[in-house]
Amino acid sequence: MLETRTFDQLADEYVARLKARGRAKKTVTKNIWILEYERPALGNQLVRDISTPEVLEILRKIEARGHHEIAIRLRGTLSTIFRYAIATGRANKDPASELRGALLTPQVKHRPAITDPAKVGPLLRAIDGYDGDGAVRIALQLSAHLFVRPGELRLAHWEEFDPDSCIWLIPASRTKMRRLHKVPLSRQVLGLLEKLEGMTGGGQLLFPSPRSDKRAISDNTLNAALRRMGFKQDEMTAHGFRAMAATLLNECGKWHPDAIERQLGHIEGNDVRRAYVRGEHWGERVQMMQYWSDRLDQLRSTEAGVRRRFSQVSASEPVAPSGDGGDESMSAD
Repeated sequence: MLETRTFDQLADEYVARLKARGRAKKTVTKNIWILEYERPALGNQLVRDISTPEVLEILRKIEARGHHEIAIRLRGTLSTIFRYAIATGRANKDPASELRGALLTPQVKHRPAITDPAKVGPLLRAIDGYDGDGAVRIALQLSAHLFVRPGELRLAHWEEFDPDSCIWLIPASRTKMRRLHKVPLSRQVLGLLEKLEGMTGGGQLLFPSPRSDKRAISDNTLNAALRRMGFKQDEMTAHGFRAMAATLLNECGKWHPDAIERQLGHIEGNDVRRAYVRGEHWGERVQMMQYWSDRLDQLRSTEAGVRRRFSQVSASEPVAPSGDGGDESMSAD
């Protein structure tokens, strides 16, 4: 005989288990928030009596308000809860699993990012000239070199860095995939960290809040700095440094795609392939991260040099042809 348990009771138990398993506070909060869409209609019902049409009706109402992503996420959360109920003798079916494909799939919106090499130089020079807080300027510079998730950088602690081994160890508790993430540190990054240490090295956090050295800067600080420099919201974001690096590293053809994905902190989505692709490509990633820092330096300086060279030619003066009749401006370098 199935145990009598309401949806509210099971949902509370599910949230408690998330906390007990040490899931991030943000993850727990999101689950609590998303379950509130379901509780008014199903909260007092026995879990074993909830039907697929009932669940679909609620999800359709969420879709009708344009919240397609919320509807899809809620269906997945409900399915997890119902499977847990089955395993613990509170239900004998998962009504949410039967709704796979029944909901509208939202169009993926990519975060704004600068991925054109011709525009990377101006971005980097604008960051170098940022006249706001010095630590924020270095945070943006490190974002370009390291291309980690903004939250991973914003909450970084000095104890996580090993300058002798040139490694930053991001703890599993702070990564999206909940696994330790190793980041090789280039010479340029070590130089930036040395500068930053003179600013904030006396505390635990690399980027403490101006109000309290016990708290990190807010998650909007870097985006606000980009806006202040003139980069619009649909042009570049703090998260966009990841897309910038991923695009240019893949386009150069020098690095194995798996090495790039590992450095981005991604995990192979295909279960079968993930079982075979276990290598961390560490040696290649160390070389790649130094290459990337050198490439950023090149984009920053080369474009500035091109601009200065052309600016010396007056618009009214004809450009003399090359001595051999060739077009030097089109020659490959």
